[in-house]
Amino acid sequence: MNTALILILGIPLIEIYLFIKVGSQIGALNTILLILVTAILGIWYARYEGFNTLRSGMSQLIKNELPLYEIVSGAAIAFAALLLILPGFATDVIGILLVFPVTRKIILRKYSKKYSTKNRSKSSEKSFIEGEYEDIEDKDGK
Repeated sequence: MNTALILILGIPLIEIYLFIKVGSQIGALNTILLILVTAILGIWYARYEGFNTLRSGMSQLIKNELPLYEIVSGAAIAFAALLLILPGFATDVIGILLVFPVTRKIILRKYSKKYSTKNRSKSSEKSFIEGEYEDIEDKDGK
């Protein structure tokens, strides 16, 4: 089955299940307030971390270095903010993990190793064509 289809169907089912479980424990109004509070605080902190990442990226540019980590980190923070805006507990947990710098580094390091090993295996399979050559000149020297 396609991964995107599983995510599209699975995430709302997980969120509905968690809404029912948490709502039965703390009440419907408290569940709604908890979702709103996590969204507001999460977006506020994502904005704060986004500005820190932007500031770090600018200092890298001033040093004439490519701010590669800052670019990837900024994209992760934007994705985390999107997850925090979506109502739900599972998306909030993933969003909070991506917002905090320590866990974001761990997650990004895990996926960067995953993709770098794929690239290394492709680059190690360099194909060479061996052959011989000789300059062919006309008998007249042209």
